[in-house]
Amino acid sequence: MAYVRKYGCLDMFITVTTNPNWKEITDHLLEEQYPNDRPDLLVRVFRLKLKQTMHALKNGCLGSVDAWLYSIEFQKRGLPHAHILLWMSHDSKIHPCMIDAAVSPEIPDKNQDPELFTIVTSHMVHGPCGALNPNAPCMKDGKCSKQFLKPFVKDTETGTDSYPKYQRRDVQSGGNCTVKNWWDRIYHRQQMDCTI
Repeated sequence: MAYVRKYGCLDMFITVTTNPNWKEITDHLLEEQYPNDRPDLLVRVFRLKLKQTMHALKNGCLGSVDAWLYSIEFQKRGLPHAHILLWMSHDSKIHPCMIDAAVSPEIPDKNQDPELFTIVTSHMVHGPCGALNPNAPCMKDGKCSKQFLKPFVKDTETGTDSYPKYQRRDVQSGGNCTVKNWWDRIYHRQQMDCTI
Protein backbone atom coordinates (compact mmCIF):
# COMPACT_ATOMS: atom_id res chain seq x y z
CA MET A 1 0.00 0.00 0.00
CA ALA A 2 2.97 2.31 0.55
CA TYR A 3 3.80 2.11 -3.18
CA VAL A 4 0.22 2.98 -4.14
CA ARG A 5 0.18 5.88 -1.68
CA LYS A 6 3.38 7.31 -3.17
CA TYR A 7 3.09 6.38 -6.89
CA GLY A 8 -0.64 5.83 -7.42
CA CYS A 9 -2.19 2.83 -9.17
CA LEU A 10 0.27 0.51 -10.84
CA ASP A 11 0.69 0.61 -14.61
CA MET A 12 1.79 -2.93 -15.43
CA PHE A 13 1.30 -6.35 -13.87
CA ILE A 14 3.66 -8.90 -15.40
CA THR A 15 3.90 -12.60 -14.59
CA VAL A 16 7.08 -14.59 -15.27
CA THR A 17 6.58 -18.35 -15.02
CA THR A 18 9.10 -21.19 -15.04
CA ASN A 19 9.01 -23.36 -18.12
CA PRO A 20 10.32 -26.82 -17.16
CA ASN A 21 11.31 -27.31 -20.82
CA TRP A 22 13.76 -24.39 -20.88
CA LYS A 23 16.99 -25.55 -22.53
CA GLU A 24 19.00 -24.44 -19.49
CA ILE A 25 17.02 -26.98 -17.45
CA THR A 26 16.68 -29.89 -19.87
CA ASP A 27 20.39 -29.79 -20.82
CA HIS A 28 21.34 -30.52 -17.19
CA LEU A 29 19.00 -33.41 -16.47
CA LEU A 30 20.45 -36.85 -16.09
CA GLU A 31 19.08 -39.75 -18.09
CA GLU A 32 15.60 -40.76 -16.86
CA GLN A 33 15.23 -37.49 -14.92
CA TYR A 34 12.33 -35.08 -15.30
CA PRO A 35 12.43 -31.36 -14.42
CA ASN A 36 10.35 -31.92 -11.26
CA ASP A 37 13.11 -34.26 -10.03
CA ARG A 38 15.46 -31.26 -9.83
CA PRO A 39 13.84 -28.41 -7.86
CA ASP A 40 17.31 -26.99 -7.21
CA LEU A 41 17.91 -26.59 -10.94
CA LEU A 42 14.43 -25.19 -11.60
CA VAL A 43 14.86 -22.50 -8.92
CA ARG A 44 18.36 -21.49 -10.02
CA VAL A 45 17.43 -21.14 -13.69
CA PHE A 46 14.24 -19.26 -12.79
CA ARG A 47 16.20 -16.88 -10.55
CA LEU A 48 18.69 -16.11 -13.33
CA LYS A 49 15.91 -15.46 -15.84
CA LEU A 50 14.04 -13.28 -13.35
CA LYS A 51 17.21 -11.24 -12.73
CA GLN A 52 17.62 -10.76 -16.51
CA THR A 53 13.97 -9.73 -16.84
CA MET A 54 14.18 -7.25 -13.95
CA HIS A 55 17.42 -5.80 -15.33
CA ALA A 56 15.74 -5.22 -18.72
CA LEU A 57 12.62 -3.70 -17.13
CA LYS A 58 14.57 -1.39 -14.82
CA ASN A 59 16.73 -0.26 -17.74
CA GLY A 60 13.79 0.86 -19.83
CA CYS A 61 12.83 -1.98 -22.17
CA LEU A 62 9.17 -0.96 -21.67
CA GLY A 63 9.85 2.68 -20.81
CA SER A 64 11.04 4.62 -17.81
CA VAL A 65 10.12 3.01 -14.46
CA ASP A 66 9.53 5.05 -11.30
CA ALA A 67 9.07 2.04 -9.00
CA TRP A 68 8.89 -1.73 -9.16
CA LEU A 69 8.04 -4.60 -6.86
CA TYR A 70 7.90 -8.35 -7.30
CA SER A 71 6.84 -11.40 -5.36
CA ILE A 72 7.93 -14.99 -6.03
CA GLU A 73 5.43 -17.80 -5.51
CA PHE A 74 5.56 -21.53 -6.06
CA GLN A 75 2.86 -23.36 -7.97
CA LYS A 76 1.33 -26.56 -6.62
CA ARG A 77 4.01 -28.77 -8.10
CA GLY A 78 6.95 -26.60 -7.23
CA LEU A 79 7.39 -24.37 -10.29
CA PRO A 80 8.31 -20.83 -9.21
CA HIS A 81 6.74 -17.79 -10.81
CA ALA A 82 6.96 -14.07 -10.12
CA HIS A 83 4.37 -11.32 -10.14
CA ILE A 84 6.00 -8.03 -11.11
CA LEU A 85 4.36 -4.66 -10.50
CA LEU A 86 5.61 -1.60 -12.38
CA TRP A 87 4.84 2.07 -11.83
CA MET A 88 5.87 3.88 -14.99
CA SER A 89 7.14 7.45 -15.30
CA HIS A 90 4.62 9.95 -16.62
CA ASP A 91 6.11 9.90 -20.16
CA SER A 92 6.04 6.06 -20.28
CA LYS A 93 2.50 5.39 -19.05
CA ILE A 94 0.34 3.22 -21.28
CA HIS A 95 -2.87 4.90 -22.36
CA PRO A 96 -5.92 2.95 -23.58
CA CYS A 97 -5.13 3.67 -27.24
CA MET A 98 -1.70 2.01 -26.76
CA ILE A 99 -2.86 -1.26 -25.18
CA ASP A 100 -3.03 -3.28 -28.40
CA ALA A 101 0.62 -2.45 -29.17
CA ALA A 102 1.70 -3.76 -25.75
CA VAL A 103 -0.67 -6.68 -25.06
CA SER A 104 -2.21 -9.23 -27.39
CA PRO A 105 -4.23 -12.26 -26.31
CA GLU A 106 -4.65 -13.23 -29.96
CA ILE A 107 -2.99 -16.20 -31.62
CA PRO A 108 -0.14 -14.91 -33.83
CA ASP A 109 -0.19 -15.45 -37.59
CA LYS A 110 1.57 -18.75 -38.28
CA ASN A 111 3.00 -17.48 -41.59
CA GLN A 112 4.28 -14.12 -40.28
CA ASP A 113 5.86 -15.40 -37.05
CA PRO A 114 6.02 -19.21 -36.89
CA GLU A 115 8.24 -19.23 -33.77
CA LEU A 116 5.85 -17.03 -31.76
CA PHE A 117 2.88 -19.05 -33.07
CA THR A 118 4.49 -22.26 -31.76
CA ILE A 119 5.30 -20.73 -28.37
CA VAL A 120 1.81 -19.31 -27.87
CA THR A 121 -0.08 -22.40 -29.02
CA SER A 122 2.19 -24.70 -26.98
CA HIS A 123 2.19 -22.79 -23.70
CA MET A 124 -0.47 -20.11 -23.57
CA VAL A 125 -3.77 -21.59 -24.78
CA HIS A 126 -6.22 -22.46 -22.01
CA GLY A 127 -8.32 -25.56 -22.11
CA PRO A 128 -10.18 -27.25 -23.39
CA CYS A 129 -12.72 -27.04 -20.64
CA GLY A 130 -16.47 -26.57 -20.38
CA ALA A 131 -18.61 -29.01 -22.35
CA LEU A 132 -15.53 -30.39 -24.16
CA ASN A 133 -13.82 -31.37 -20.91
CA PRO A 134 -16.10 -31.05 -17.85
CA ASN A 135 -13.44 -32.70 -15.64
CA ALA A 136 -10.76 -30.09 -16.39
CA PRO A 137 -8.98 -28.79 -13.24
CA CYS A 138 -10.32 -25.27 -13.86
CA MET A 139 -13.97 -26.38 -13.75
CA LYS A 140 -15.91 -25.29 -10.66
CA ASP A 141 -19.68 -25.76 -10.40
CA GLY A 142 -19.92 -26.59 -14.11
CA LYS A 143 -18.12 -23.40 -15.26
CA CYS A 144 -14.52 -22.48 -15.97
CA SER A 145 -13.09 -20.67 -12.93
CA LYS A 146 -10.88 -18.62 -15.29
CA GLN A 147 -13.93 -17.29 -17.20
CA PHE A 148 -13.12 -19.04 -20.48
CA LEU A 149 -14.30 -19.02 -23.22
CA LYS A 150 -13.75 -15.29 -23.56
CA PRO A 151 -15.99 -13.48 -26.06
CA PHE A 152 -14.59 -12.10 -29.29
CA VAL A 153 -13.98 -8.35 -29.06
CA LYS A 154 -13.27 -6.30 -32.19
CA ASP A 155 -11.41 -3.50 -30.37
CA THR A 156 -9.90 -3.33 -26.87
CA GLU A 157 -12.28 -1.80 -24.35
CA THR A 158 -11.24 -0.32 -21.03
CA GLY A 159 -13.70 -0.76 -18.19
CA THR A 160 -14.22 0.79 -14.80
CA ASP A 161 -12.83 -2.23 -12.91
CA SER A 162 -9.20 -1.82 -14.16
CA TYR A 163 -9.52 -4.94 -16.34
CA PRO A 164 -9.55 -4.21 -20.06
CA LYS A 165 -11.40 -6.46 -22.46
CA TYR A 166 -8.58 -7.14 -24.88
CA GLN A 167 -9.03 -7.27 -28.63
CA ARG A 168 -9.85 -10.88 -29.56
CA ARG A 169 -10.91 -10.91 -33.18
CA ASP A 170 -12.63 -13.85 -34.80
CA VAL A 171 -11.32 -15.18 -38.11
CA GLN A 172 -13.82 -13.08 -40.12
CA SER A 173 -12.48 -9.92 -38.44
CA GLY A 174 -8.80 -10.68 -39.05
CA GLY A 175 -8.00 -12.95 -36.08
CA ASN A 176 -6.28 -16.33 -36.25
CA CYS A 177 -7.26 -19.70 -34.86
CA THR A 178 -5.69 -23.05 -34.12
CA VAL A 179 -6.87 -26.51 -33.16
CA LYS A 180 -5.20 -27.99 -30.09
CA ASN A 181 -4.45 -31.66 -29.89
CA TRP A 182 -5.18 -31.67 -26.19
CA TRP A 183 -5.17 -35.44 -25.71
CA ASP A 184 -1.42 -35.43 -26.43
CA ARG A 185 -0.93 -32.73 -23.79
CA ILE A 186 -2.93 -34.66 -21.20
CA TYR A 187 -0.88 -37.79 -21.95
CA HIS A 188 2.35 -35.77 -21.79
CA ARG A 189 1.29 -34.21 -18.47
CA GLN A 190 0.69 -37.65 -16.98
CA GLN A 191 4.08 -38.83 -18.21
CA MET A 192 5.91 -35.71 -16.95
CA ASP A 193 3.78 -35.37 -13.79
CA CYS A 194 3.67 -31.60 -14.19
CA THR A 195 0.90 -29.07 -14.68
CA ILE A 196 -0.14 -27.73 -18.06
